[in-house]
Amino acid sequence: MEKKAIVLSGIRPTGNLHLGNYFGAVKNFVKMQETNECFFFIADYHMLTTHPKPDHLQQNVKQVFVEYLAAGLDPEKATLYVQSDVPVVAELYLFLNMNAYLGELERVTTFKEKARKQPSNVNAGLLTYPTLMAADILIHKSHLVPVGKDQEQNLEMTRTFARRFNRMYKVDYFPIPRAFNFSDKLVKIPGLDGSGKMGKSEGEGNAVFLGEDPASIRKKVMRAVTDSGPTEMNQIKPEPIQNLFSLMEVVSKPDVIKHFDEAYNNCTIRYGDLKKQLAEDVIAFTEPFREKIKALSSDDAYIKKLMAMGAEKANESAIKTVREVREIIGYRKIY
Repeated sequence: MEKKAIVLSGIRPTGNLHLGNYFGAVKNFVKMQETNECFFFIADYHMLTTHPKPDHLQQNVKQVFVEYLAAGLDPEKATLYVQSDVPVVAELYLFLNMNAYLGELERVTTFKEKARKQPSNVNAGLLTYPTLMAADILIHKSHLVPVGKDQEQNLEMTRTFARRFNRMYKVDYFPIPRAFNFSDKLVKIPGLDGSGKMGKSEGEGNAVFLGEDPASIRKKVMRAVTDSGPTEMNQIKPEPIQNLFSLMEVVSKPDVIKHFDEAYNNCTIRYGDLKKQLAEDVIAFTEPFREKIKALSSDDAYIKKLMAMGAEKANESAIKTVREVREIIGYRKIY
């Protein structure tokens, strides 16, 4: 029997999941859990670089966990866990840090950007973010890591650390993980601000969240950026208008899209009507998520049970790796 490829992906608990997260990643994770050995985790250790308050941290971790479940991740098919529930990650992080060099860490683009944005909090965790990310990936001996463009350099660092460990200790131990892209036709969900992608950090009103209430969705969509309308037949749609059509393509019926596309092409479109229709279609699309999130959020005992189940599965894999790494380095067996 052919061994399944091990897939790993983590998300920092910085807020609610939005349509961009769902179509850009989570929808594909739901498919991957059917064919691969998958580890999906909430990266709460990574949050410590911004010094979150304890109650905020716990609340955000639970929220993302709940929304992952509501979006279709199945704890029976994939290992869904919280990073800090697997404390040996910190031990592998320490081992990798001993073989990571200041110069290469300082050259990482994300470190330079964060240092520029928060000059009063350039902590060691920011500098060694790539080694913690590498520990997350290597601790399960992962083969495939779905990453966006902004994380490709960090994944390359993981590949470097894996090769360096194998070379230093003359072993063929860690697989060299590969970036995994779902396809060239990956759905990219634009934001409502007229440009760029949908995101949590792009400003108020840019993102539509999976659990958002209908009134808020209507308000956001009706405020979406538009222009004064087309001035000639079949003209190319400017970015803010194309963004609305792109969003419509993932939530609306084909005949609805066709109707507004034809109206745009013959210069009879009314953006108010398009926005009203889009808002109702987004509300209808997100309703199942909203209902599941509401039900799961009120069942603390069930969520704790699933978190414990995920922690047990993740620890089984992680402790085996760290036990073997300790042995390779020369430490005595304690696990």
